Amino acid sequence: MFGEGTHSMPKSLNEKVRPVEGLLPALVVTVRPRQWIKNFFIFGPLLFSHNLKDVGTDLAALAGFALFCLAASSVYILNDLMDLEADRLHPVKRFRPIASGRISRTTALVVAGALLVVTAAGSLALGNMFALLILCYVLLNVSYSLGLKQVVIIDVMMIGAGFVIRVLAGAAVIQVSPSHWLVLCTILLAVFLGFTKRRAELTLLEEKAVEHRKVLTSYSTSFLDQMISVVTAATLMCYILYTVDVRTVHSVAGGSRGLLLTVPLVMYGIFRYLYLVYRLEEGGSPTQALLEDRMMLVSVVLWAVLCVVVIYFPEYFKGWFSSQNDNVRLL
Repeated sequence: MFGEGTHSMPKSLNEKVRPVEGLLPALVVTVRPRQWIKNFFIFGPLLFSHNLKDVGTDLAALAGFALFCLAASSVYILNDLMDLEADRLHPVKRFRPIASGRISRTTALVVAGALLVVTAAGSLALGNMFALLILCYVLLNVSYSLGLKQVVIIDVMMIGAGFVIRVLAGAAVIQVSPSHWLVLCTILLAVFLGFTKRRAELTLLEEKAVEHRKVLTSYSTSFLDQMISVVTAATLMCYILYTVDVRTVHSVAGGSRGLLLTVPLVMYGIFRYLYLVYRLEEGGSPTQALLEDRMMLVSVVLWAVLCVVVIYFPEYFKGWFSSQNDNVRLL
């Protein structure tokens, strides 16, 4: 990490600074396996629906995750082809295999097509609704690459829509109904990450920002700071309300308010990410920030573990965190 006052390239945006040798390693870089971590949102409905102990449901969710990874990789390839000229001007993206010429356009198109065919066949096997959602995901990303990414605010909201589709697909593949709270929290968190990413891009690229992404001309750090402040507050409030909602308490947490214990971890994770963006000039890649910042990673892992304990072992939280004793303990 870089200390305060440095103008060096933020670590989180430094994807690759050396060209990749060989076709296979270049293809691995191109399909962006690190970005697959975003598809973990598919497991949200599995975790909160009490189906984690069901092996068949777990396998269905894993299959859905794998297909979204294939779909995402095909989208990344298509996006690289569409952004070829802009990426060649970027201080980091110019080293990507397609932008650097290590993978030809023909090879990239063949690989993307093959991934889409496998995705289509696999998604139909998992159900029509899942197949429809994964189609919507691909079309959303293609329309984003074709022009909607140049529309201020809409570009960030479309990023949020992609995460919502993942959550809805995760619910569809295990045949459960997603909570409106889960959808709202997903939207707000994704928009939060989108606005912080735009701010990081402005900070990194400075006067060259327009050459990389034209929509950045419509943004400013002061405007993004206001948006980030609004979305941060909304995200935290939405999650807190979710943990104490009557339906959450009884249908998710087994009659206890144990999910309240996860609130400090969510607060810390968001505040830590803001620290990376504002003080260390990172945040251009949320995935990389999560994987490389130990404190972020620890907070996310602890949150997941605590959620599992609260949801699947609610008996440990009876008493102080039980809604059944509200007539006894009113503090």
